[in-house]
Amino acid sequence: MPPPSKKRKETREEKEEADDYDGPITGQEGASIGQQTSHIKNKLRRAELYSKLKHQQKKEKSAVRSKRQKEVQVAESMGLEPPPKRIPKTLENTREKDETMVAADDEEVAADEAQDEFAAHFNKDRAPKVLLTTCFKPSGVMYTFLSELLEVLPHAEYYKRNGLPLKKITQFASKRDYTDLIVLNEDRKSLNGLLLIHLPDGPCAQFRLSNLKLGKDIKGHGRATHHKPELILNNFGTRLGHRVGRMFASLFNQDPTFRGRRVVTFHNQRDYIFVRHHRYIFEEKSKKTKGKDPTTVVNARLQELGPRFTLRLQSLQKGTFDSKFGEFEWLHKHDMDTSRRRFHL
Repeated sequence: MPPPSKKRKETREEKEEADDYDGPITGQEGASIGQQTSHIKNKLRRAELYSKLKHQQKKEKSAVRSKRQKEVQVAESMGLEPPPKRIPKTLENTREKDETMVAADDEEVAADEAQDEFAAHFNKDRAPKVLLTTCFKPSGVMYTFLSELLEVLPHAEYYKRNGLPLKKITQFASKRDYTDLIVLNEDRKSLNGLLLIHLPDGPCAQFRLSNLKLGKDIKGHGRATHHKPELILNNFGTRLGHRVGRMFASLFNQDPTFRGRRVVTFHNQRDYIFVRHHRYIFEEKSKKTKGKDPTTVVNARLQELGPRFTLRLQSLQKGTFDSKFGEFEWLHKHDMDTSRRRFHL
């Protein structure tokens, strides 16, 4: 009888290894199931063990869940406070620690911001005046987006590019006391970039623009009024995030018209900035409870006005736009994306 082949011998060893499995191998405490089974070479045995461990993990989770539900029921029946809920792990609450995170009472940051390029705006010494322009030969989609952006920014004006280079437009806007310049870019009738320049001394931020949805394409959208909108800036926590947030804030008035109930939101999540434009309304409703007197409940409803789009910071440059000799405060590079839990804003 011929001896078993080398391949057959390896399969038997792997079978014994899988049958004698007692837990994760050394140095893998707390490892995932895939990491625990990756040392098994035989695909069938590895899949079988993976399925077995997965089933065991589900049973353990189900037992913990049912135990907690019983504890909650017992606490409610006895009038006691239920046990605290477990906080799920997300990319946000497990993000890598950043040394540039700004505390609420950071005096050094407050002193720097009191003397930066946006101090005149926040001291109400300089009202916002924004100039909007486009790339060469803009498409119809660009003009539609421009018209909706002019509704978002009440103090913005459109100026046709007329083939002028960017440096000349920057000088033109600066001489006419514009506080900010926004340049929109598109490629093959698809908007893909936004350049924001604070005048007259910068800085200059370049963003990648994506996921654009115009107001006319949003179901149940409304039309914006001429009231000054309120502004919400979320999750701009680092020094870089503070700087970008102050750039956005300098586009809007410091005294919004609350009667208009308009709000523009810049929500930063994982370094993606989601821009939304809504109108809100408060409604009082009577809530009836069995055996109790009716109570008044105030509900808030939102109506999206549009447009909606997403920005991602590509670079932040000192001074106004200079492609040759400009000094960058921050520049996105591919080696910065090695970890999913590392964020910069």
